[in-house]
Amino acid sequence: MSLSVNTNLSAIQAYNNLNATSNQMQTTINQLSSGLQIQTAADNAAGYVISQGLQTQANGLGVAINNGQDAISVLQIASGAMNQQISILQTMNQLATQAANGGANNSNSLSADQQEFAALQSQLDQIANSTSFGGTNLLNGSYSNEVFQIGAYASSVDQVSVTIATLNTTSLGIASSTVSIGTVSAAISAMAAVQSAILAVASAEAVVGAAQNQVQAIIANDTVAQQNVQSANSTLVDTNMAQAMTAFSSQQVLMQAGVAMLSQAQALPQLILKLLP
Repeated sequence: MSLSVNTNLSAIQAYNNLNATSNQMQTTINQLSSGLQIQTAADNAAGYVISQGLQTQANGLGVAINNGQDAISVLQIASGAMNQQISILQTMNQLATQAANGGANNSNSLSADQQEFAALQSQLDQIANSTSFGGTNLLNGSYSNEVFQIGAYASSVDQVSVTIATLNTTSLGIASSTVSIGTVSAAISAMAAVQSAILAVASAEAVVGAAQNQVQAIIANDTVAQQNVQSANSTLVDTNMAQAMTAFSSQQVLMQAGVAMLSQAQALPQLILKLLP
């Protein structure tokens, strides 16, 4: 080792080592205090881009799950209303069958049956016109090709389209203007019309039920996918606390040693004075 006054190579090297240790220690402190090993693109440019993509997917899946729950609510409301309509139609079929029994009916009994039958027809239309979700009518024929976004991306595979049939008395072929049970012959015709309407509502409800099952399956898949994506993102950006604490302990020792060695290196030129006579 040579001794010089103008250039203290030992001090310069000690300073450079201390500065490097200080920078590493600052990085470790940031990771420990934030819990993140990638906070900006400067920390890891490629990792940052991947992380943002994973975060976008995870956030999208979270919203998609909520959208799916809303879709199920819509379909449940529609299905519940259809159940009520089928119950009404079954009662109407019983009334029509009863009125068709001409050998045991008279004008008074037929009139009473007709009044109840007409009231049930009105109730069917009331259900069709009032069943809604957030102001959107579900059973009057306006709910057609409505799309539920139940995936993270703007793709048809992440969407479910639903159309709910028109379920008022006119579309079902049992409007009060054409179907009644005031006479035996009318009641016989009404039996066929009402039974056909029952099948039509049941078929429409089957479509809604199938869509509900589809949405539920997609929600389950979205939930698992979100968990996996969040896990992958955590592995990429979250700080390994045990590893970081180990590094921090080593850096503390290096900092203390670096400061001591820099002090010693700065004192080396003083030895030259001992060479003077």
